[in-house]
Amino acid sequence: MHNTIIQTQAFATHALSWLMSFTSDFFIALILFAIVFALAYYQGRGRFIALILSLYVGYAFYMVFPFMSFIPTSSAVVTLVADIILFAVFVFISYSILNRVVMSDSFLISTFGIVILSLCITGFLLAFAYHVFPVRSVYTFTHATDAIFAAKTYFFWWFTAPAVGLFFLVR
Repeated sequence: MHNTIIQTQAFATHALSWLMSFTSDFFIALILFAIVFALAYYQGRGRFIALILSLYVGYAFYMVFPFMSFIPTSSAVVTLVADIILFAVFVFISYSILNRVVMSDSFLISTFGIVILSLCITGFLLAFAYHVFPVRSVYTFTHATDAIFAAKTYFFWWFTAPAVGLFFLVR
């Protein structure tokens, strides 16, 4: 009889612990949902689409950010907060750019701007090919081209170049 009471008590403790953790997780998800829903409702569909797209773009920038070693790692919480802040900065920058494009019926860009953006996109595609696709196993680039695109740090700058170009050149 004593063994049954102990087992029932252990089960109840475990079930209550699970329910409490589920409730706090659900509460966090509910708060996040409320914030996102409020943004979508009050800001409009175009800005909400820009927010959604900026999450993907922000993630892409975060994944290729070459200076992760400079993020503080004194504790797990500090690392988490620093990572979240870095991701939020990339999402905010992406949102600022995408909001201009998605919200405007038309946008102005000069011929010079098109040339600069074309160069940025070409550099982006070449750097992408260097670091994502096994292009160097099929084709041997010159040393000068390797010097411009092969370094991982340069990949970050080529990856961000079209976004920076859009930010400054699209009106």
